[in-house]
Amino acid sequence: MSLFPSEAARLEAFPVARDSIFLAHAGVTILPRVVARTMQDYLEQCSLLMQEYPEAWRAVNETRVTAARLIGAKAREISLLGPTSVGLSLVANGLDWQPGDEVVCYSDDYPANVYPWTGLARRGVTVRLLRPAEPGAITPELVEAALTPRTRLVALASCHFLSGYRIEVDAIGRMLRARGVLFCLDAIQTLGAFETRVDHVDFLSADSHKWMLGPMSAGVFYVREELQERLRPSLLGSWNVRSPNFIAQPDIEFENGGRRYEPGALNIAGILGMKAGIELLLETGIPAVSVQLLALKERLIAGLGPLGFRHLGPRAGVNASGITSFWRGEEGGGATARQVFDHLAALRIHPSLRHDRSGRELLRFSPHYYNTLEEMDRVAAAVAAA
Repeated sequence: MSLFPSEAARLEAFPVARDSIFLAHAGVTILPRVVARTMQDYLEQCSLLMQEYPEAWRAVNETRVTAARLIGAKAREISLLGPTSVGLSLVANGLDWQPGDEVVCYSDDYPANVYPWTGLARRGVTVRLLRPAEPGAITPELVEAALTPRTRLVALASCHFLSGYRIEVDAIGRMLRARGVLFCLDAIQTLGAFETRVDHVDFLSADSHKWMLGPMSAGVFYVREELQERLRPSLLGSWNVRSPNFIAQPDIEFENGGRRYEPGALNIAGILGMKAGIELLLETGIPAVSVQLLALKERLIAGLGPLGFRHLGPRAGVNASGITSFWRGEEGGGATARQVFDHLAALRIHPSLRHDRSGRELLRFSPHYYNTLEEMDRVAAAVAAA
């Protein structure tokens, strides 16, 4: 099963696959050739012309359109900011909180989507922490049960970084919209891998360096148009505050649209790389990418299960994702997760090694759409030999 017309085309697009099996896209992705070349071309032009040459700026503005298409938004709702934590912190620090207001989030989410909210305690905000029965298994019912008349915002990840549990974004968003509660989404673990639309989301942040196949510190920050006057920028500079002729003005007047959250010089090289990555994924088709990821997941589980490895999160269905974390069950014996990780690295097979709150070692596999079922079989054989 492949989304490429030939093996040669796959290797041309993703040269890493020539001699490695890269399975850590939930960490920091490798760059497809088109992304690397796009960034290289820009940097070469910078050495010949200037960093802000006109064609580059046109491409930056086109990136807003491309990113908006990916999430079902308007281009004027897109800010080109990374990393993910910048956007989340802009939301946390930009709303007019009052003592006694409440925020709902998940204690075992990735820290970037915890600290901006727990940090609001200094402003008198109460943080209610969700505690699902299984890691990341946040259901609409669990969220609804945590709401009170003082709840102002719910902050969730679209997919848990360890268990791979993918939440029902639209169902949760519809429920919160009906209750008048804001919804902030850390979407870094689904953008580029699964459809992630903002029809019922108020704020979204995601860097490109995972499933969007882009570089680090180039990302997408979305603020629903109706909320842009309500979310005051907490980072101010000469780019997002109107400063004609670069002369500071007595009054602060923000730029319109997504530019109001971009305080200074943009990461143009990264943004153009992100644009190339998103365009590659849109050309392939996000639904096709999703189908491939779930097929790879099933092949991994089928291969590692008989070796005594158990996995976190759902195996299939609407809550499954491309992330699969394994640990060796007590009955499994054999090499530890660390030993297997080191053995795989020596074979140029690259998953991630992670730990849960208890300290348990996890082998996290996160293949992307260019990986193949045959590669998953090779992974299982390598694990068996560890």
